[in-house]
Amino acid sequence: MTAATSPSVSTPRVDASDVPLVVESVVPASLQVSIVTYRPEWPIFERCLRKLALAIGAAREDGTVRTVSVALVDNSEDKAIAAKVIELGKTRFADSGVQMTYVAGHANIGYGAAHNLALHGSGTDYHLVLNPDVELAADAIVNGVRWMNTHPDVGAIAPSVSRRDGTRDYLVKREPAIFDLFLRGFLPGIGRALFRRRLERYEMRDVVDADPDRDIIDVPAMSGACMLLRRAAVDRTGGFDPGFFLYFEDFDWTRRLNKITRTAYVPSFAIVHHGGGAARKGLKHIGHFTRGGWRYFRKHGFRWF
Repeated sequence: MTAATSPSVSTPRVDASDVPLVVESVVPASLQVSIVTYRPEWPIFERCLRKLALAIGAAREDGTVRTVSVALVDNSEDKAIAAKVIELGKTRFADSGVQMTYVAGHANIGYGAAHNLALHGSGTDYHLVLNPDVELAADAIVNGVRWMNTHPDVGAIAPSVSRRDGTRDYLVKREPAIFDLFLRGFLPGIGRALFRRRLERYEMRDVVDADPDRDIIDVPAMSGACMLLRRAAVDRTGGFDPGFFLYFEDFDWTRRLNKITRTAYVPSFAIVHHGGGAARKGLKHIGHFTRGGWRYFRKHGFRWF
């Protein structure tokens, strides 16, 4: 077990070069997965680990991936919770050949900063950022890594997403405007219906639904719930900006990734997502959402409408 009591958090290095990032692919690849937990819902987290193990097994059997390491970073500041996270990880990946790393005992440093503890210095070809409330499809890693192997100009990809009831979710977005975020987060359902077309455009439904199997290159905003990244893209951008505690750290990173490489939405890279909806999680999450949005727009420019 690796424990971090006073983790160092690095500041992102922003490379504003307009030259696309092109890297020769390595097959079979090495992969690191990082999952950050904070008082997880245990049944969902167990499913997350079970589906991850199945996807890793499929990728290794297929020959797409050679070596895999998984880092579980617990931000809960609760020894009992951290112990259970570690226990579940050890149980799920026992005798699997997957290298496990556990980081716990530190303060709640935020979502992006916690992922950075695993993102930097791993030396793997690819890195998978994964929420503890996400279930990978059995072929998700196979399809994601294969796709990136054949698209060396793309540094990061986002998955197609289903909700737990099987309906489609839309986690890739166009550039956010403050008005869009207000409509999504705070307007009652009847009010949102009046702006349905605008919100659907923000969620890129016009593109995604037009051809559900179509890859979309150059995505303005990706979700940090699940991102598959090339090592060189992580190193050149420095990972997440640790100044974001929760929310908008993924949109910020997408902006910086798009300056040095290309991003893509890849439907064959598929997940089920059980989370989302900051406004439904109470005042604390609304506060995090508001502060994250304020930092994002201060950093990248206010776009009201």
